[in-house]
Amino acid sequence: MHTALVSMPFMHVDRPSIQLGLLRAIGEANGFPVRTVHANLDFAARVGTEYYQALADMRGRMIGDWLFSVEAFGADAPDQDALLAEEFAAELSYLADDGRVRDRLTRTRDDDVPAFLDDLVGGFPWHEVQVVGFSCTFQQNTASFALARRLKERFPGIVTVFGGANFDGEMGLELVRSVDCVDYAVIGEGDTAFPRLLKALADGTDPLAVPGVASRHGATPAEPPLEVLDETPVPVYDEYFQRAEKAGLLPEVVWLPFESARGCWWGAKHHCTFCGLNGTTMKFRAKSPERVLAELATQARRYGVFRFEAVDNIMDPRYLKEVFPAVVDSGSDYEFFYEVKANLTRAQLKLLAAGGVTHLQPGLESLSSHVLRLMDKGVRAAQNVNLLRWARYYGIDVGWNILWGFPGETADDYAKQAAVVPNLVHLQPPVGAARVWLERFSPMYTRFTMRHRAPERSYQYVYPKTVDLDKVAYFFEYEMDDALPAETYADLASEVAVWSDRWEAKQRPMLTYWSSPGYLRIYDGRHEGREGTYTFRDTLARIYLACSDRPTTASAVRDKLGLDVPVRAIEDAFAQFEERGLMFLDESLAVSLALPATRYR
Repeated sequence: MHTALVSMPFMHVDRPSIQLGLLRAIGEANGFPVRTVHANLDFAARVGTEYYQALADMRGRMIGDWLFSVEAFGADAPDQDALLAEEFAAELSYLADDGRVRDRLTRTRDDDVPAFLDDLVGGFPWHEVQVVGFSCTFQQNTASFALARRLKERFPGIVTVFGGANFDGEMGLELVRSVDCVDYAVIGEGDTAFPRLLKALADGTDPLAVPGVASRHGATPAEPPLEVLDETPVPVYDEYFQRAEKAGLLPEVVWLPFESARGCWWGAKHHCTFCGLNGTTMKFRAKSPERVLAELATQARRYGVFRFEAVDNIMDPRYLKEVFPAVVDSGSDYEFFYEVKANLTRAQLKLLAAGGVTHLQPGLESLSSHVLRLMDKGVRAAQNVNLLRWARYYGIDVGWNILWGFPGETADDYAKQAAVVPNLVHLQPPVGAARVWLERFSPMYTRFTMRHRAPERSYQYVYPKTVDLDKVAYFFEYEMDDALPAETYADLASEVAVWSDRWEAKQRPMLTYWSSPGYLRIYDGRHEGREGTYTFRDTLARIYLACSDRPTTASAVRDKLGLDVPVRAIEDAFAQFEERGLMFLDESLAVSLALPATRYR
């Protein structure tokens, strides 16, 4: 069964698809010739990478899927102009510098999309393949349907297979039922289902006998997710590099996707309230440290790339002891992006930086311990602040957001966050601050009672009426019972905006200290026109430094320093530091905000 695996818009263009790379390697390991087609590169080359990337970055509003809706569904597509007339059309103004966003989107839909599909159908030897597979995540559905529809019209014998996150659970079952160009779907992980489906098609046996496969005629429940990830092959990305270079889109810096773990070890115990990831595959599984190190070396040699973007939802704690020390010892010049839990210590962040980690996504989400408990994050606000401190010190970029809108939160939770933000402007600000989205598979979606819940409105401008949007949508509009009024969050949003502006200034804010035994000097350069220096001696200096490495309690400080004073006296010192904006207090925990002036101790 000669197979082509396709990645359609709007997959990002600055990295290959790990889904295609892995499935190609799996197919070939099972004896099936597999080719990959990063067709998203072709569309980006046609419309321009900056415009394409803006469309690819869109989440929530289904603009990318809307652009391909007519080609996907023909006369059954919904009213195409209605979306542009909606009140949220103003949100899309950034897509056109001249303000004529409606004209640009219409031209893309009516001219660029059909021309792209024509070239794609005519520019690849589809007659040589029997199976075409599509991996769909976020806004890749309708572009994939559009190509599948054209291929089936021109090559009636082609079998189409769909999979990916957009086909997880009932989303996939409904799309198989309602979209004619979908022959089969793999629901869940495809490591074993994909090659077994190809074998069934080659042998002429019933594909529905394969666990995890669905069609309009039924579905077979998936087997438990793959346990031993070391058994998976190394992804093959050759075609991406060839196609990107030919299209003139090969980035100067390529972040190569790699997978060292699946699922979430924290989510398996405490599913974060808002998180819709790992829909049906939450169980945590990780590759052995030996396999991770070998795969990195293999991919670096094969592609001449030293930057690796982990697609893991959370880092395996073992890697802090067995992977990154080995990277440091080997002298390898890797650079990494990883998602982590926010409870990392200073020593662990120092190790990650030494091992090449330059970008982290730690899922901070809030500066309120009460709100973090409502999220079931398993960390305190002081730990979040401390991670920002030492990540700044060790030169690690942190991607994070502040979220609000959780059941049980109070106005005071956000007033306190707004009040403390000016003290944190020397640390990396959040990318944004906004109301939490409602995602399928999240506890907010599955467990909480809503006054109102419906698929995000732009779905209705993408899919025909024959598709049950309640079953295919991933993003939902909602109203919670007892929700706080929108103005509750205004001050925090305003302070975060100021924080972001200060971070982008030519001279970034600073809060640094120098110390010697019994003596501490802090330079405060966080706010223009209010720069100054604080000096503390003896006990106060020792108390401040005792709270620098990590959040700690007054009782622990007293014991650590051997002070013969009441705990209340330590707490009074904490309060004095907080009053000056030099310390972050989080219920019983305190963490000093200044960073050492001496680099990388």
